[in-house]
Parts: sequence; C-alpha cells; structure tokens
Amino acid sequence: MKLFERLGFWILLSCFVLVFQPLHGTAQQNSAAANGGQESARDGQHDFDWDIGTWKIHVRRLQQPLTGSTTWVEYDGTDVVRKFWDGANQGLVEWDSPSGHLQIFTLRLYNPEAHQWNVYFANSAVSTLSQPVIGEFKDGSAEFYDQETYKGRTILVRFGVSDITPNSCRFEQAFSADGGKTWEANLIVTETLVKDESKKAQ
Repeated sequence: MKLFERLGFWILLSCFVLVFQPLHGTAQQNSAAANGGQESARDGQHDFDWDIGTWKIHVRRLQQPLTGSTTWVEYDGTDVVRKFWDGANQGLVEWDSPSGHLQIFTLRLYNPEAHQWNVYFANSAVSTLSQPVIGEFKDGSAEFYDQETYKGRTILVRFGVSDITPNSCRFEQAFSADGGKTWEANLIVTETLVKDESKKAQ
C-alpha cells in the first residue's frame, strides 16, 4: 500500500493516496452547509505558519498495522519546514534507521475554494508525489483523510496534527478497516522546535 510504505518509513511509506471522498469528509461538508457555510468560509491559508522552522523529531512506528501487533520501533531525526507563499510549504524529514538513511519530502498546498489542505509525500527511495491526504484545521488541531487499498482491502487513513504549542507538536497516522468505526494508530511523531523561521517566512 502506497501510503503505509510512504509513511511507514515515516512512515516507511514509499509514498504519510484515491481522490479523497470518505464519508467523514462528506459529513463535514453537510455540517458546514447546515450552518450556512460559516465553517467552509474560514480562510485557513496560514494554518501551518506555526510549523515553519527546524524541528527535532521522535518517531514511533507500529511494525505490522491491522494484525493485532503491539511491536513498535522508534527513531530520532529532524524536520525542516519552509514556506513558499501563503498556503504553500514544504518539509524535509530525515532520520537514520537500521535499514539506512531515509528522507521524506512533504508538500502542503491550501485549496482556497474548498478551504482544505492537500498534503503530499515522497521519499528518497520513490521520487514521485503521492496522492494527497485532505483535511482542515479546527479548534487548533487538524485531521486529514484518505481512502485506499491495504493488503487487498479498502481502508480509511487518518493523519492528525495536535498538541500544537509554540515549541512542540504531535502528528499521528491511524488506519480503520471498518469504515471509521474504530481506528488503530500506527505512526506517532512528536516534534520539538530547534529554530523558528516563521517570522522570516511572512
């Protein structure tokens, strides 16, 4: 499965994907419409500005998702995030593991019409961009979703951003094999700020 290989090296993901159409996203759109479009009208192009800079990261990865496995592996590395313009930034994640040095490229683009972010991944082993996970920020955190095939079955993928402070944050990837009723986390990344570049990027 492309996303797990991509983020499973950070997902060892050979590049953290079908055009995003999960039921959760449809429910969000219907909710926004019921509220007169207030939620969908929010301009979120600066939602990732806090992330611009150099971060020290700690990665925990579940080795065998959706198998009942409880074996996790851990890595340390860095994440350098740079801003292109309002609503566009890129990150370069690097770490060393027993299998060698890995680089993960992330590209995040804001869609002002949909008021959502599209997050793409690529790694140094597979130099092509993935299809995106898609979502938005709400109340200081964010969730991005995708639907794809993993080991012959269709699953949902959730990629979350939470616990955001001026100097730290948390990313988590989880899979659901039952249409979103239950979720299993398989990748947890905690980041600590080393150098703040957000003011230079504005």
